[in-house]
Amino acid sequence: MPWKAGYTISTEKSLSDAEVRWPGGHRCAFSITVDLSVASGPEGITEAGLAGPKAQFGLREGLDRVKDALDRFGLKATFATPAVMARVQSRELRVLTQEGHEIAAEGFRHEDVTALPREEEAARIELTAKVLSDITGRRPDGWFSLPRPGDPFAGGTISPNTMDLLIDAGYAYFGNGLADDIPHHWVTDVASGRSILTMPYYYHYDDQWFLMFPSKGTGLEHADSLFRNWRAEFAAQYRRGRHFHMTLHPYAIGFGHRIRLLETFLAFAMGHDGLWNATASDVIAHWRTLEPTAKLEPEIWRDYPGSLS
Repeated sequence: MPWKAGYTISTEKSLSDAEVRWPGGHRCAFSITVDLSVASGPEGITEAGLAGPKAQFGLREGLDRVKDALDRFGLKATFATPAVMARVQSRELRVLTQEGHEIAAEGFRHEDVTALPREEEAARIELTAKVLSDITGRRPDGWFSLPRPGDPFAGGTISPNTMDLLIDAGYAYFGNGLADDIPHHWVTDVASGRSILTMPYYYHYDDQWFLMFPSKGTGLEHADSLFRNWRAEFAAQYRRGRHFHMTLHPYAIGFGHRIRLLETFLAFAMGHDGLWNATASDVIAHWRTLEPTAKLEPEIWRDYPGSLS
């Protein structure tokens, strides 16, 4: 499909199933993001938020139960954390790093940065990298935020400058790409092809959207729907040989009945041959060998007076 400047983040030319290849001849990639943030609004993590019951449960019982479930199946995950929470959980993050999990950045406070001057946003990106580097001994490769500016309830949105600033700061990838079900390039300059690789993400495989924001009821009765969604999407991606990704929030998934459903799903997934469980950093490192640059076709779009397309 042809490129329209300013219209999309992606090359809009996804790889076909036959073109997708995974290391060691594996059939399908399986990556897990554990989101440690408890931001509840555009201001990001606050002192009051960290002291609340949701955060305290997630920091302790919830995280322990998620980690136990991953350990039971020998799975590695990417743990995304805001810098201010990393300072609170420094011991846990060091242990996770030593055990082979990845620690990625999720903003300084997981705040809305859309109104920040470019220089201030750049400073926060660099400070976040420094905090995580000091704690884990490794500079983070990835940055996670939801690309939904203008949402008054959003935590961790991006600005028009974010992607360029991440490239300048040396980040290898952005964690929440909505344009494809496999890694893809977020293009910041069409003429030069400047881009940052982006991991696939979709709300339907994020526990939070089923368990914390139900259209009706409390959310407690929606765990089965989440499980069915995971299972159906995994089966589809495995059949095609592409990529399945899920996002877990310890404060949401950490309750007993929900952990049981998570373990049931993990047992189902791991029962499939040829599954490559990898951190986001590992997936991106492989993808860089497969599709190192964005593939942009010449733009053929023409704008007409009054057209909204």
